[in-house]
Amino acid sequence: MSEGMRIRLDRTVCDGFGICAKHAPGYFSLDDWGYASLTGDGTVAEPDRDAVMNALLDCPVHAITEIGERSPHLASPPSGTADGAPAENLKIEANEAEWGFTR
Repeated sequence: MSEGMRIRLDRTVCDGFGICAKHAPGYFSLDDWGYASLTGDGTVAEPDRDAVMNALLDCPVHAITEIGERSPHLASPPSGTADGAPAENLKIEANEAEWGFTR
């Protein structure tokens, strides 16, 4: 069974659009200036997941994030990084054709 959804709100990023409170008023409240505050500890009940996810996705400044989001998993590590010699893979003038960059 999967863990429940958890979110956080970065109030320093919030611009006071109030969209989150429209989607999920049980999880977001607005202060006198329209800036959001997270109600509770960020744990989202399963029945409210869709509403909170809509708030997260519709936030124009991305102030809401899901805690513990899974990052994309690489199928294999980038070439040359597993041997412990990262300096061998630096993009320098001598190998610019290999990396495809120009000035």
